[in-house]
Amino acid sequence: MSFIDNLDTIAAIATPYGIGGVGVIRISGPAALQVFNQIVKKKEPIHAKATYGVFKNSISEEKIDEGLALFFKAPHSFTGEDVLELHGHGGPVVIQMLLEAVLETGVRMARPGEFSERAFLNNKMDLTKAEAIADLINARSKSAAKAAFRSLQGSFSKEVNHILEGLIQLRIYVESAIDFPEEEIDFLSDTRILNQALEIEKNLANLLSRAEKGALLQTGLNLVILGRPNAGKSSLLNQLTEKDTAIVTDVPGTTRDLLKELILINGVPVHVFDTAGLRETEDIVEKEGIKRAHQAIKTADCVLLLLEPNQEILNNNNNFNFIMDNLLKNRDELLDKIMNLENLENKDKNKKELNILNILNKVDLIDKNILLNLKENKNFKDWLFISAKTGEKIEDLRQSLLFLLGLEELGGSQVFSARTRHIECLKKAWLHLKSGITALEKHKAGELLAEECRLAQENLNEITGAFSSDDLLGRIFSSFCIGK
Repeated sequence: MSFIDNLDTIAAIATPYGIGGVGVIRISGPAALQVFNQIVKKKEPIHAKATYGVFKNSISEEKIDEGLALFFKAPHSFTGEDVLELHGHGGPVVIQMLLEAVLETGVRMARPGEFSERAFLNNKMDLTKAEAIADLINARSKSAAKAAFRSLQGSFSKEVNHILEGLIQLRIYVESAIDFPEEEIDFLSDTRILNQALEIEKNLANLLSRAEKGALLQTGLNLVILGRPNAGKSSLLNQLTEKDTAIVTDVPGTTRDLLKELILINGVPVHVFDTAGLRETEDIVEKEGIKRAHQAIKTADCVLLLLEPNQEILNNNNNFNFIMDNLLKNRDELLDKIMNLENLENKDKNKKELNILNILNKVDLIDKNILLNLKENKNFKDWLFISAKTGEKIEDLRQSLLFLLGLEELGGSQVFSARTRHIECLKKAWLHLKSGITALEKHKAGELLAEECRLAQENLNEITGAFSSDDLLGRIFSSFCIGK
């Protein structure tokens, strides 16, 4: 039996607003067949078969449009209820007139995401699949769309359920030993229990890592370009965006505000921030730009620390040791400035680690032999050597960025879409299981392991919706578009 058999019938326009070839109105609920009889006025429709007809206002008998009507008999529909779809012409005026005629039959407007919510409540899909629908609709890249489709096909749910099954089996064994001591199950000396718990913990940590990466396909990562004035930050932004996004001049301090552009690197959305050059200044506008640069660091997933061969280096273009010492000194001074201004050395332990990529720009100005020696020197093994002016090694920069963040395989077949709430649930479940393992190893407390497994199980159930509060469901489905 449906959870919502007694609910009313809902309707909404299921296609985007605007002019198009086709506009679709979706109706779901017990009165869907009645709407067909009043609007299309033909003999009983056949399940999942298109019926051509003229759409009329049920009260005035006025002809509104003509098109196809598709009827899906419960429970064989998207929502699990009787569903009717009216496919008319895609003009905003005519589709709105048709919706008004449908509402006049006694049905009501659907809330955002209410069709998907009913599908979830009628066990047509779990919560991860329902959310994957919204992610698929909102995907900003092919990789994001593919990942969302994998979740829609059950890839994420399958892995969560696999871990859940392991937790359940572990709880059964441990709780049996506690509740029925006469069975003489000595789980404390049975290493299989610890090994099983450790294996589940390993799988959970792996799933958490992949979910964090999958979430980036939806939210994107934040990349901040930092450096001194005239280091080539704006030129680098233009290379990454492949257009003249920022003004480039020889005048230091040209960029005074925070410039933001969205790009794709191997299908991964990246928000690139070009910042004002870091230096001491009395210019009020430039000061504000530098302040905003420091604020951008707080949300950065990665910082591109851009250095350049300054005039001192160019004056000593054949002195390897001088150039090496000068570059390392400049790099350390910039790092100290960043760390001190943002107090990153005392940052919250739970805050993500700041990834910094050292980049030497304007390599076309450095003696080729000196440049070769720099690349082979151990002090520069993690540096990238580019020319933002000519585009040299920009593609290497893109790949190094993904590698640094562990995202080089994000477009692979194992990636699924995930959301912040999924990651929070996985983290809580992982921490509970780790606490249980510690209790078993250090204190021989099997009852604590069982309790932590129960709490971990609750957190995982919240991902798929096996255990979810009404408030949580309301927040999730309210973010969907109307008609879905």
